[in-house]
Amino acid sequence: MKVLNLYACLGGNRYKWNEVKEDIEVTAVELDPEAARLYKERFPNDKVIVADAHQYLLDHYKEFDFIWSSPPCPTHTKSRYWGFGKNGKKPIYPDMKLYEEIIFLQYHFKGKYVVENVHPYYEPLIPAQNRARHLYWTNFLLPFKLSNKNNTSLIQESNIKKLSEFHDYDFTKYKGEQIRLKIARNLVYYEDGKTIFEVACNVYDKKKTEQTKLF
Repeated sequence: MKVLNLYACLGGNRYKWNEVKEDIEVTAVELDPEAARLYKERFPNDKVIVADAHQYLLDHYKEFDFIWSSPPCPTHTKSRYWGFGKNGKKPIYPDMKLYEEIIFLQYHFKGKYVVENVHPYYEPLIPAQNRARHLYWTNFLLPFKLSNKNNTSLIQESNIKKLSEFHDYDFTKYKGEQIRLKIARNLVYYEDGKTIFEVACNVYDKKKTEQTKLF
């Protein structure tokens, strides 16, 4: 099974995938060289490419069976709107690459896909599956509950040690230009990533939780 992990960062979503399926070939694309280096350290068997994930998707989507994409979220967040856009201090355009990728995958990709992002300050332009702190655009049904651990409070967590414990990763390793706390808060919880991958691979135990309607 060939998997494409776009905007891979430190691989929170990917952490437990090998517990679901051993025979996977993962290609991870990350623009931040430091994050890419740490991803490779964490997942030495994955192919890691430092490149523009948006363009890489367009050029290589036919090569994969499953695609996960987590486009940058800052221009969509409620916190940025409350801090800047709402009072007109410094509003910016929402980055429409998010919706470009959703539409592209929906109409051109033959495998299964996930596009993950935050709850935006506006009504999502395309309906998504709402799960805890994230929205997911997929072509398969997700369980109503992805894991038994409540992670909704992490968006306000400012203790990097607590976030490291939650994600089972030492974020102090990161020495790049991004803010560690931002990376730690935005990382997809690994049990959520595992559950979604289980569903994509058709090995999810439906007894774990009740299913919900698509939207």
